[in-house]
Amino acid sequence: MVVGSGRPPSGVARTLVITAAVLAVLLLGAAVGLLVKLPGTSSSTAAPASGSVDVGFCQDMAMHHLQGIQMANIARDRSTDPDIRQLAFDIASTQLEQVGRMKGWLMMWNEHEQNVSGVYMTWMNDAGIHGHGATTAEPGKPAMPGMATTEELAKLRTSTGRDLDVYFLQLMLRHHLGGGPMAEYASTRAGQPAVRTLAENMLKSQSSETELMKDYLAKRGAAPLP
Repeated sequence: MVVGSGRPPSGVARTLVITAAVLAVLLLGAAVGLLVKLPGTSSSTAAPASGSVDVGFCQDMAMHHLQGIQMANIARDRSTDPDIRQLAFDIASTQLEQVGRMKGWLMMWNEHEQNVSGVYMTWMNDAGIHGHGATTAEPGKPAMPGMATTEELAKLRTSTGRDLDVYFLQLMLRHHLGGGPMAEYASTRAGQPAVRTLAENMLKSQSSETELMKDYLAKRGAAPLP
């Protein structure tokens, strides 16, 4: 994704825009979900099975995205740097739309919107050769690669000025890199063409954002998190 030129809204207008956007995105997600099952729209019209790549990816990536949206909203609202606020606004907008699609599909497949087992990425079990696989949520630790801990989110909320900008870039860069393998896996192994396409689009947009965040960190004399 190339960072857009629009300016993030503020105040009451921002609240109205965000509320309308959430409703529109969820409706869009449901509509896309319906298209997946329409005759002639895909060579595979049956709903994917529970535990499949399609279902697991949508459940886990939606959860991953929701934290990304949370962090982006913090930076958008608290940063005074126009570049950071614009980047955060673009990330939140893009990921909100993608979450709407994934939740819409899950609804049409009669699947839970969230992983209820407490074990994430089991749909990537045959990816052991790449060093990825199932992860179990533990108290105080991230559920999936790249996700921030409760303590890190608290630090982001209380940071200000340059410290806020740098820490947001560090956390979001790690977040993008952590979610990349899931999108890469789904882009080649999901059964539904629409899911594969969404995963491919995630890889493209986040690759652009990753390079931009690295550049922003360098310009601020900071480095990515280890």
